[in-house]
Amino acid sequence: MSKVLVAYASKHHATAEIAEAIAAELRARGLDADCVEAADATCTGYQAVVLGSAVYTGRWRKHARDFLKYHHDALATMPFWIFSSGPTGEHAAEQLEEESKWLEPHKVLDLAESAGVRGHTVFAGKVPDDPHGFMEKSVARSTPGAFRDARDWDAIRRWADEIADELSSAHR
Repeated sequence: MSKVLVAYASKHHATAEIAEAIAAELRARGLDADCVEAADATCTGYQAVVLGSAVYTGRWRKHARDFLKYHHDALATMPFWIFSSGPTGEHAAEQLEEESKWLEPHKVLDLAESAGVRGHTVFAGKVPDDPHGFMEKSVARSTPGAFRDARDWDAIRRWADEIADELSSAHR
């Protein structure tokens, strides 16, 4: 059985909840998965890694970027995937379809690809319940309640299932 690390960097816990859902789905599929904040995570003892981060102003959170840089050589020896959590609000689905460059920070993708990332995806995010600063407060005020949480839990579970399928087929 593969031991999988699901590491994440989250500002308001929405990306953490996505990571937790991925880990739960991997466990449901028979894999041993741990969900850990990227700041506290290490690749040691794992056979696969899923790394995710919230995206703010076109950048991954520092701890996720640092994890990717620090563990680059280890990640190159194992299957790993990355995800970003970004667009929110009424037009999140359209932003995902457009594959806007800000959703997948190119420096992160370049570094991940140099280590052999098996896949990457972007999930819609959630407007913070406790916004801080001008931008977050502005987004919160201008986003109708029905669109504050744009996360697609079925899509998140499907992506985790694809990872589980790939890991399972590698061990047959």
